[in-house]
Amino acid sequence: MKNIVLNDKHEALGAKMVEFAGYNMPLQYTGLTDEHLNVRKNAGVFDVSHMGEFYVRGPKAFELVQKVTSNDVAKLKNGGIQYTCFPNGNGGIVDDLLVYRIHEEEYLLVVNASNIDKDWKHLNDHNTQGAETENASDSISLLAVQGPKAVEAMQSLTDVNLSEVKFYTFVTGTFAGAENVIISATGYTGEPGFELYIRNADAERVFDAVLKAGEAFDLKPAGLAARDTLRLEMGFCLYGNDIDENTSPIEAKLGWITKFTDGNPFIDRDFLARQKEEGPARKLSAFVMEEKGIPRKGYEILNNAGDVIGKVTSGTMSPSLNQGIGLGYVKTEHSKTDTEIEIAIRKKTVKAKIVKLPFYKK
Repeated sequence: MKNIVLNDKHEALGAKMVEFAGYNMPLQYTGLTDEHLNVRKNAGVFDVSHMGEFYVRGPKAFELVQKVTSNDVAKLKNGGIQYTCFPNGNGGIVDDLLVYRIHEEEYLLVVNASNIDKDWKHLNDHNTQGAETENASDSISLLAVQGPKAVEAMQSLTDVNLSEVKFYTFVTGTFAGAENVIISATGYTGEPGFELYIRNADAERVFDAVLKAGEAFDLKPAGLAARDTLRLEMGFCLYGNDIDENTSPIEAKLGWITKFTDGNPFIDRDFLARQKEEGPARKLSAFVMEEKGIPRKGYEILNNAGDVIGKVTSGTMSPSLNQGIGLGYVKTEHSKTDTEIEIAIRKKTVKAKIVKLPFYKK
């Protein structure tokens, strides 16, 4: 198990540490609900340094990234970011990821921690173009500052006008005295904020500065538990739960990151185009519990006649809504909004209803 650079800092703050994706990570500090609601109301800082970072460079960089990702990289300008996925060649998803365009011959790919080795192999197995690739995952620390007060709380630490870093864009600048920090705005919580890609040598200095500057704004550290409930309230997919090697982006309602534009011959294009045209047999759908009960991954989803129509992929008790919420694949004919369903919880079934995302609306 690997330790992230700030491991000792988290332990000193009283974090409960757990193994996640091969890393010792902070699960929670003051408690899931407290951290979750504080991010919704004020601001929180997450250490997500376990994430993977790959650079793709050179004259063939664009060609490679365009081939292995489902979105249309040609739409990106310098300083732009795309959410996308790696199709696996069999209709499934190797991983979902972010593509940062630094310039026309350099891209940064940010991948999930649990898939770093798999993604690195996938990228290079398809690198018939001869693009230059670098796995920088072990040299970069990553902090995510999220919440309605995040921008205001952090502005004193940089000359970059944080309010001008628009959603799904990034800049590179000095932050808390650390140079060449990538400051981006992608988020995974539904709140304003940004991510800080920092050299490991600068991680402690930046983390301390973030906590100190955030004191006046009630910014607190938050762990992976709150990050999961925050993302689920927005209906964002989690790899390994809601998407994996056996789910397609069309089934997962990620058609918006699957672009069939001219000049975009990505892996699985023909299969996914056909599936989109014909319609998938199942769809990832959101539901809320109409009776008391907490849905969990793996629970069966039933129709009103008691027939199994799918399974829960993610579920929790929403701290913001005080209601059970979840995602799951159901047969397409049962995926329409307001469809009444049931969730099998232990030895009973509990009523639920298909809804539109996000669960949490401001």
